[in-house]
Amino acid sequence: RESWTPGSAFKPIVAAIGLTTGAITAEEDLGSEGLSWQKDESWGNYKVTTLHEYDQAVLKNALVYSDNIYFAKTALKIGKKSMEEQLDKLGFGQDLPFEIGMSSSQYSNEKGIASEIQLADSGYGQGEILVNPLHLACMYSGFFQDGNMIAPYLEYEEGKEPSYWVEHAFTPEAAKTIYEDLKEVVSNPNGTGHGAASVRGVSLAGKTGTAEIKSSQEDENGRELGWFVVYNTDVPKSGVV
Repeated sequence: RESWTPGSAFKPIVAAIGLTTGAITAEEDLGSEGLSWQKDESWGNYKVTTLHEYDQAVLKNALVYSDNIYFAKTALKIGKKSMEEQLDKLGFGQDLPFEIGMSSSQYSNEKGIASEIQLADSGYGQGEILVNPLHLACMYSGFFQDGNMIAPYLEYEEGKEPSYWVEHAFTPEAAKTIYEDLKEVVSNPNGTGHGAASVRGVSLAGKTGTAEIKSSQEDENGRELGWFVVYNTDVPKSGVV
C-alpha cells in the first residue's frame, strides 16, 4: 500500500513520455559517455553513473542495458514543465481509484521538480520519485492497451472489459515501441530481465529495477529495493509487479 523509489522500473514510463511528447525518437542515439556523465560544470562534482558500456545509445539498447545516463538525458530533453505535466496526467499526486486506500505517487517532496539534477535523476527512477506498486502496474498496462491506462479493481469478473483510469496516457505508437522493447529486456542475453526467460513455455516482457535508498551519492550504508514489473506476452492482460 506504500509508495517506494522505483529505480530502473520507472525507465519505460520516462521513455513512453519522451516518445509521446516527441522529446526523443526510438532511433535517436543520445551518445555513449562511458560509465559516468554530467551535463556541464554547473553540476559540480555530481555525476550520473551507470553499470554497462554498450554500442549505440538508442532506446531499445538503453532499456536492455538499463542505462541511467540515457534516461537522465531523456528527462532533460523532456524538460521540467513537460515532465511534471505528463506525470500529473498519469495520476501522480492523485488518489488511486481503488477499493482499498493506497499511498499516492509523487515526483517531488515539494511542489515541483526543484533542479536540473533532480530532473535528470527522475529519469531513471531516483531523485524524489516515489511510486505505488499498483499505480506502476496501471502505467505499464498502457503498453498493451494502445496507450490507455487500466483502472484497477479488486474483484475479478468473468468477461469484464477493462475500464480506463487515463485514456491516451501514451500515444499508441509509443506504447507499441515500449511493449516490443520490454520483450527484448527479457529475451536478450544482455537484458537485465533475462533470468526470467528460463520460465518454460511462457513468453515474458518486463523491466527490472534496483532503487538506491540513501542519504547522498556518497552514502555506502544505504539500502537497495528490488523491482520486477513483468507480463505474459501471450496473455497481455496478465501482469505482476
